[in-house]
Amino acid sequence: MANIQPLGSRVLVKRLEADTVSAGGIVLPDSAKEKPQEAAVVSLGTGGKDEKGNDIVFSVKVGDTVLISKYGGTEVKFDGEEHLILSESDILGIIS
Repeated sequence: MANIQPLGSRVLVKRLEADTVSAGGIVLPDSAKEKPQEAAVVSLGTGGKDEKGNDIVFSVKVGDTVLISKYGGTEVKFDGEEHLILSESDILGIIS
């Protein structure tokens, strides 16, 4: 498996699978599914410095389940799997 190391304050995540059955028990076709907003953190960026010269500290860690913005980030595909590289600011919260 290839490894991707995001740069700067970016985070590599993998979207979690969307439900295939609605709350009412109806099976949803792929065309009716929305992109899931839950994702697992796979890798963190290299960090860096902010505009004041302070080290960038990530609020998330590898393995966290996070809530991401619906249309943020850049989709990438490697080893047959789809991932998303996004700025940490596109992460809306950590799901516990």
